[in-house]
Amino acid sequence: MATLRFLSVLVLVFLVLEISNGQGLKLGFYQKTCPNAESIIYKTTASYVSFNPTLPAALLRMHFHDCFVRGCDGSVLINSTSTNQTERAAIPNLTLRGFNVIDAAKAAVEKVCPGVVSCADILSMVARDSVAVIRGPWWNVPTGRRDGSVSIMTDAFTLPAPFFNSTQLIASFASKGLSAKDLAVLSGAHTIGVAACASFATRLHNFTGKGDSDPALDNSEYVPRLKSKCKPNDLVHTAEMDPGSFKTFDSSYYKLVSKRRGLFTSDSTLLDDPVTKAYVKSQARSHGATFFKDFSVSMEKMNAIEVLTGNAGEIRKHCALIN
Repeated sequence: MATLRFLSVLVLVFLVLEISNGQGLKLGFYQKTCPNAESIIYKTTASYVSFNPTLPAALLRMHFHDCFVRGCDGSVLINSTSTNQTERAAIPNLTLRGFNVIDAAKAAVEKVCPGVVSCADILSMVARDSVAVIRGPWWNVPTGRRDGSVSIMTDAFTLPAPFFNSTQLIASFASKGLSAKDLAVLSGAHTIGVAACASFATRLHNFTGKGDSDPALDNSEYVPRLKSKCKPNDLVHTAEMDPGSFKTFDSSYYKLVSKRRGLFTSDSTLLDDPVTKAYVKSQARSHGATFFKDFSVSMEKMNAIEVLTGNAGEIRKHCALIN
């Protein structure tokens, strides 16, 4: 009986180790089992991004939303069923796109190595590769993640929201092992992409319920420009996150934030915390001297959050379906 208890404890210890940040991941994990996996994934990603250069922002966002809910386990990819509403059905995830790229990469890899490469690894690599294609930073993606078999809509309600203040954002990131600096660095991903007018309309048209604008925004030029694009109750149009270079991964985001031109409250509030403010000002002054390097470091931390490895989880045959 004592031996059985010992073995049970040992199994539990190993399971905990397999769900820790980065434990069990390594570069070239598929070198022997699927040596061409990474090149196949890169080529597939590049073909989609070359046709649609707005995809890197979408794929980065999807990767972020995956890692911040149950860790980087590909659970955001799972379709809802008649008995379970998954993360994809949660309001913050309804505007996610790029699932077709993940499915295409998975299908291409399955042709040569069926049942070997996880969807969680594919999503991590596709996010990195898509940014590389548009000449953004490159970061290492150690592989060996396993796919989660649990995806629950309400879990996604814990995602950091665009209306969070600095205190809420820092707490959210800290809960995932990320620092205030990581928050400031990863927010720089908003240098690419667009946002629906409805997602920030209150900041423009009715911030305190009196038809006013958020005083944290530059009301002299930025707000009038946004109002010309986004009318009240606009559910159709979008605005560029980084006007003029929303398809280019660069450091201009920090100049905008420092001038009070961050589109979301979560952008503007970076000026409310001493650590994040210092980073914003530093990158704005230095034209992003360390941004690419910093972004790579923070992404390597993020894509190792609460990963499943070893015997935990599964390798899905189709990314949208639990085996």
